[in-house]
Amino acid sequence: MLESRAICKYIGSSPAKMRLVIDLIRGKSVDEALTILHYSPKHAARAAEQVLRSAVSNMHNKDEGSRLETNEMFVKEAYVNPGPSMKRILPAPMGRAFRILKRSNHVAIVLAQKTEIGKKALAPKTKEPVKEAAKETVKDTESSKETKAS
Repeated sequence: MLESRAICKYIGSSPAKMRLVIDLIRGKSVDEALTILHYSPKHAARAAEQVLRSAVSNMHNKDEGSRLETNEMFVKEAYVNPGPSMKRILPAPMGRAFRILKRSNHVAIVLAQKTEIGKKALAPKTKEPVKEAAKETVKDTESSKETKAS
């Protein structure tokens, strides 16, 4: 399965704000993720969209022969790590000072090609086969009791 990744470091927003945006696109198809990020009102969505577009470009560069379409890719992994914090000082009353932390973050997005296995992994699991298997075992035990009785 073909994969590509893109990392953007030192983005000037807090990791908590970026995680709110990244959680929206994890596991989605690339077309859907781009639409979500483009129309999201959050400021961090712009940086996340830029990283996602870079990952798509990396995928196209990695596999020049087949030229995958964006609807054939999905966001396999997306995570945010904290970056360094800049320490600043804000003047306070009576000669004191308050410390301000200007946080930053690092974003990484990994894309993968959709395959039959990938589609099954993304599909929600149903409980129907488990129930059918349980019914079959009940029938088997009932038939074995009948054969033992006769």
